[in-house]
Amino acid sequence: MDINTCIARRVRALRDARGFSLDALAERSGVSRSNISLIERGQSSPTATVLDKLATGLGVTLASLFEDSKAAVSEPSPVARVAEQPAWTDPASGYIRRNLSPAARSPIQLVEVIFPGGQRVAYDTGAREAEIHQQIWMIDGVMDMMVGDAHWRLETGDCLAMRLDRPIVYRNRTRKPARYLVALVSLPFMPQRRN
Repeated sequence: MDINTCIARRVRALRDARGFSLDALAERSGVSRSNISLIERGQSSPTATVLDKLATGLGVTLASLFEDSKAAVSEPSPVARVAEQPAWTDPASGYIRRNLSPAARSPIQLVEVIFPGGQRVAYDTGAREAEIHQQIWMIDGVMDMMVGDAHWRLETGDCLAMRLDRPIVYRNRTRKPARYLVALVSLPFMPQRRN
């Protein structure tokens, strides 16, 4: 299946499951109603930034938008063969993300990213309905990361842990592509109690 068709079906399925109208998702995500409609019809190739906004508005991880919404109700396979792992290219930066995780439900999602040299992607990540933790492990190359006001330069073998609750900027200032693994875990949001 074409990756844009997969994204289209998944966004629509998640929106329907939450009972959101197009207007409600537009308000929650900051993505225009018309853009969401185009995405859901498979007539738009959204950027990574737009997908992140939709994921935030839907209360899921970005990786969740690449899952097959038509997956069988029966027990899914615990194995994800490389030929079955969906790959997507961001039309703005050219970065390639491949979901590695099998369809079997797990609190952990793994994503491989190849980030071209000289590129930058910024996410206006903010508070979400779920608490999402992410670790980035640099397999090859160098990348600068800004998480909120903090800045790190990651080199091959380095690993950065963070929560997805503030703006994030990925930047590859080199000419060589960077390759990294993203591990995500979603926890239900637990509001703090006041005594």
